[in-house]
Amino acid sequence: MNRMTLRLTLAIGMIVSLLMPGTALGQSEYARQIAQRTILRNYAAATWQGFEAMTYPNGLTADNMAEDGTRSGYTSPTNIASYIWSALAARDMQLINRQEARSRIARTLETLQALERHEASGMYYNWYDPETGEKLTVWPVDGGTVYPFLSSVDNGWLAAALIMASRADPRLRWQADALFGDMDFAFYYDIGAGLLRGGYWPDPPPGQGGGTGGPGNETGYTGHHYGSLNTEPRIASYIGMAYNGIPATHYFKMWRTFPATCDWGWHEMQPQGVDRTYLGVDVYEGHYTYRGMNIVPSWGGSMFEALMVPLLVPEEEWGAKSWGINHPLYVRAQIEHGLDEAGYGYWGFSPSNDPAGGYREYGVDQIGMNPDGYSSDQERTTVDLGFGECRPAGETDPQYGQGVVTPHASFLALDYQPEAALENLANIRAEFDAYGRYGFYDAVNVVTGQVSKYYLALDQGMIMAAIGNELRNDSLQRYFVQGEIRAAIKPLLAMEEFTAGD
Repeated sequence: MNRMTLRLTLAIGMIVSLLMPGTALGQSEYARQIAQRTILRNYAAATWQGFEAMTYPNGLTADNMAEDGTRSGYTSPTNIASYIWSALAARDMQLINRQEARSRIARTLETLQALERHEASGMYYNWYDPETGEKLTVWPVDGGTVYPFLSSVDNGWLAAALIMASRADPRLRWQADALFGDMDFAFYYDIGAGLLRGGYWPDPPPGQGGGTGGPGNETGYTGHHYGSLNTEPRIASYIGMAYNGIPATHYFKMWRTFPATCDWGWHEMQPQGVDRTYLGVDVYEGHYTYRGMNIVPSWGGSMFEALMVPLLVPEEEWGAKSWGINHPLYVRAQIEHGLDEAGYGYWGFSPSNDPAGGYREYGVDQIGMNPDGYSSDQERTTVDLGFGECRPAGETDPQYGQGVVTPHASFLALDYQPEAALENLANIRAEFDAYGRYGFYDAVNVVTGQVSKYYLALDQGMIMAAIGNELRNDSLQRYFVQGEIRAAIKPLLAMEEFTAGD
């Protein structure tokens, strides 16, 4: 049952219960839907209380917070963005009133105005002290050197939050627009490749900064581009195309899969597909096949790569023949991997804290192009299906070990598999010590039961956005896409047809 079906069923149940209170639908289905919405609202209330605890009086949110309330000594543009849109979601769900939401966001915007940023591009640095707002040059955890960096994807999420704040509350508009107006995503655009660079170092660390160009002919761009379409950096691409003059052809320059030729035989598996042309750009519409599903893969096979962007952009609606097919299949692949292939009994694999310590990427190896694979377990178990005649297959039937799931991945599936997502979350909460004062902890080893008892601003922000959209008719999407985003991006998504399907 997708979100639209769920809402229609709820509406029908309400009408039937009023007109025919003795019917089974009126007594059971309506009550079940109300119970689900209550559960989601309770999850959101706890998660928002965590944001209140993670956020300093200056409006900057720490990257993470331990179970005992200890906050990290660093934050990023994405963490700050997560707090802004979470405050909007909390307002829309009436967890806080409009005045409190406005006051909180205004304070964050005021602090953002004072933060040091790169003058030529208007971009923010990757790490700041959340208590003082100082740009970090020494890592507070171990005293290591931090080379300040301008990440295109992290600035993309902050820019998205500024756009949302401007649209969601007219009294915040002048502050948010002033900050966003200085951010120029064309700074990252490589005209020759037609792609966005990963980022820029004003003062490159040794061995880094492979490109040249940009304002002042500075050097310091990363040597890599964000070339894979089905990854979270496309939020920056959307903003750059809508606001900063990046050409629409950029969307079709990104890879659906890499080519199927032996020259590209290093990536995860040999794709199948067809060649099409959009806006004069030749596009290989490739897909991977996993358990009978033809899927346009992400880079690592994780949930947030594929499904964080549609928290803000209705891609499945605008791209009915592309994302509208791929997103539901991607969720189904995650579910089948966890429940059937690996047999964990739970699902939802995405970068998160490692229950054993640190931070790690988790995913479903077979739906990611990365040849090293984002594995779903602690043993880093991966599959090697080979690349046709170009590369022989290796391990094709592995034994999966200690699976690690993260609750935010289930919340990302709410739009596509609400029943399965809620069931998975309920099972995780019932079987493990995975839920605390501020909602779900970050990750669980479902074999040993070990839990990472931390709250990460990014992951909690995805939870707040997913629930807010579910309970308030996609309000966060509406804030982001009205105006320029809709005008620039909707036609691009509408014209494309993936080769995804089942």
